[in-house]
Amino acid sequence: MASVAGWAAASTQGAFPPLPRAVAQSLYRRMRAVAPAAVGAIERDRVTDPEQAFSDTACGRLAGSLDDAGLRALGMWTHHWCMRFYDDDTRVGRRLVREIAARPGLGWTADEVHWMLRESFSAGPAAADRFTLPRAASAQLAPADELPSAAQRPEVEVPRQRRPDLSG
Repeated sequence: MASVAGWAAASTQGAFPPLPRAVAQSLYRRMRAVAPAAVGAIERDRVTDPEQAFSDTACGRLAGSLDDAGLRALGMWTHHWCMRFYDDDTRVGRRLVREIAARPGLGWTADEVHWMLRESFSAGPAAADRFTLPRAASAQLAPADELPSAAQRPEVEVPRQRRPDLSG
């Protein structure tokens, strides 16, 4: 499965100007801080009852333990993970994204929303839930930080990352 997100999506010319490298590195640093706990929670939730109340899941407990900045980082990491590996196995991650998207007042920044939108456009239509979190986060932006409408944002072409040859 090819990656459709990451630094290539953050720095590719297209509908959005590229994020400054320092901004992108800051976003990735915050996401890396929550990644180990997120991976563990997602793995634990994959083997549990999908109908379980979110607050009773490992992801729900993790989300409940974070402040707003940590929850934004968790949402961005999960969004990033889902865009890179979007398939049937991302059910738990997509639920986590929906739960975070439903939380008001997280204080998203324009840079965070900009980054998520670039990844979403780069993922293409196969990732049906790709705009769930960016749309919710965009709706929470202050009027001065609002991004251009979807009609003003053409899709971004991001070169696919090559998969390593594992044949020999």
